[in-house]
Amino acid sequence: MNPLVSAPVASFTDLLLDAVCMVDVNGRFVFVSAACERIFGYRQDEMVGMAMIDLVAPADRERTLAAARSIMDGQPNSRFENRYVRKDGSIVHIMWSARWSEADQLRIAVARDITASKRAEAMQAALYAISEAAHATEDLPALYQRMHQIVGGLLPVQSFAVVLRDAPDDVLYFAYHANASGPESDARLAVLLCEEALRRNMPLRVAPDTMSTLPPALLVAAAPEQACWMSVPLCTPQATIGALVLRDGAMFEGGAACQGYTDQDQELLLFVSTQIATAIQRKQLESRLHFMAQHDDLTRLPNRSLFHDRLATAIARAQRQQGRVALLFIDLNKFKLVNDHYGHSAGDRLLQAVARSISSCVREADTVARVGGDEFVVVLEHVARPEFAALVKEKIHQALAAPVDVGDGRTLHTSASIGIAHYPDHGADMTQLLRYADQAMYATKHQAPDAVA
Repeated sequence: MNPLVSAPVASFTDLLLDAVCMVDVNGRFVFVSAACERIFGYRQDEMVGMAMIDLVAPADRERTLAAARSIMDGQPNSRFENRYVRKDGSIVHIMWSARWSEADQLRIAVARDITASKRAEAMQAALYAISEAAHATEDLPALYQRMHQIVGGLLPVQSFAVVLRDAPDDVLYFAYHANASGPESDARLAVLLCEEALRRNMPLRVAPDTMSTLPPALLVAAAPEQACWMSVPLCTPQATIGALVLRDGAMFEGGAACQGYTDQDQELLLFVSTQIATAIQRKQLESRLHFMAQHDDLTRLPNRSLFHDRLATAIARAQRQQGRVALLFIDLNKFKLVNDHYGHSAGDRLLQAVARSISSCVREADTVARVGGDEFVVVLEHVARPEFAALVKEKIHQALAAPVDVGDGRTLHTSASIGIAHYPDHGADMTQLLRYADQAMYATKHQAPDAVA
């Protein structure tokens, strides 16, 4: 029994759910009640004599010392919050009510464990943030990055990945992968972990206490890593779209467990994963709708509306930079014969093949669009000389000359009439360029060979 505390007082304090602590002028515990073992994990005899600051989470030590000095200066504090590291390495959130006893030269404090309420607050804030991100982020990459930030605010995360599949039997792919050591360093293990979590349709942890439950392939991949991992399926009411996988950076130490992800962490991630899956599905739908509004459904090329935007932007950029733009207007020769003789299915396959052929002839920064039934356009930016557009035109002619399999053992050949307009030579705006390219295309139309052979 500590001589500073009488036996009756000590016995009463042991009945309290909150912990009573006394710290001397040197910052060492001289008395702790029985509740300290439940809150901090140390027995009473272990805590007495320990330096208070050694148990405080490193990130909170500076402000904890400042609060202690203020209390010793005669300013009681009834709602000071900080985090302590329990004996098992886990973090506990504490709310303190403390005052300084000048007569006893002691800081006398009552500690309340508020970890559960803090976790509930964090979960509520995370759910709100996920919902907000589903509406506020511009696209899927931005949403994934925001999900990374939100989960990182709840759990320690060194590596974070969103692994998706387009259908239940499809191969998994990384939609998002962020790792402090580089994404390639843990990609194989991340995919194996997600595959197993999806196979089981339940969360999965990789830690010393779970290694014996892992399948052989995952066990072999995880053993050299010696890191703590966790994966949870991303489930919506309609389907399981993939999985989240994260690593906390904690390592196995000589086969023993260091503090990694816990069952509580797994439950927390599983809880927010449902909201994350719904947010991803919502953004995927928005992305598909946006794509459909701006692209041709058959060829997946930009449609007329997006083409007009791209051409207007290219002209404006050329005006600012005193550059050049070339516009190619492409019309397939006698394409109607394909539909009439071989059916619309063959015509669709031919149009898809033409779209691929034209796209293969231009740079990634250029635009290929379908603006009509058998009409395509190409916008070439940063054209140093007019001859460059002529070379692209010739490449397109050669590409379209290749035979195309349109199904049922039929092979077709096609050709196209192509007109070229240059900015600023043939027009100062989009309307003038389109008119010139269209007229140039029709000027070559009468020379075109048959569409089908």
